Amino acid sequence: MRSDSSRPYIIIGGGGHAKVLIDMLQELDVNIIGYTEINEIHEKIMGVPCIGNDDVIFKYKVEEIYLVNGLGSTGDNTYRKMIFEKYREKGYLFPSVVSMAASLSGNITVGFGVQIMRGALIQPGVTLDDNTIVNTGAVIDHDCIIGKHVHIAPGVTISGGVTINEMTHIGTGAKIIQSINIGREALVAAGAVVINNVSEKTCVKGVPAR
Repeated sequence: MRSDSSRPYIIIGGGGHAKVLIDMLQELDVNIIGYTEINEIHEKIMGVPCIGNDDVIFKYKVEEIYLVNGLGSTGDNTYRKMIFEKYREKGYLFPSVVSMAASLSGNITVGFGVQIMRGALIQPGVTLDDNTIVNTGAVIDHDCIIGKHVHIAPGVTISGGVTINEMTHIGTGAKIIQSINIGREALVAAGAVVINNVSEKTCVKGVPAR
């Protein structure tokens, strides 16, 4: 489900990732009610107010608003997954948010809550499952399958036919050659070059990645 302007938006979280999403949503000219923050800080982010902690969301009916998961990750996607599933189970919708400065083939499959940032390039045949981030300047070539709750960090290059299973984090600037399979909850460190399959719950780093 792609972003649209038929309902106002609430962003969950008030950190750096949320700031980038607010900027993207403002470019898309949608109505943003505000953002939530556990500590209930009251500073505006680019004119968008903090409206309270996450519980304020339940003041709105599921058909009245859209939600955006503003939580980033630096290697552990657990909390981001928990927030997404908590509100999806209650019936709230997370549209995908796609930057106007991203380049996407018309022949890709995009799940709920996917976020595609500026400068990303996504080629035909790619599947992006729910709550996945394709961050700034990342490149995903043809026929890749990216599972749920994955974070593709800025500047990553993924060659064709790669499968990345759910809850995995691909660090900044990493490179993955064609037809590789990366298991669930794996961590590929920043700058790594992956030339072999990666087992689940494994951290690899270096050139080549081990």
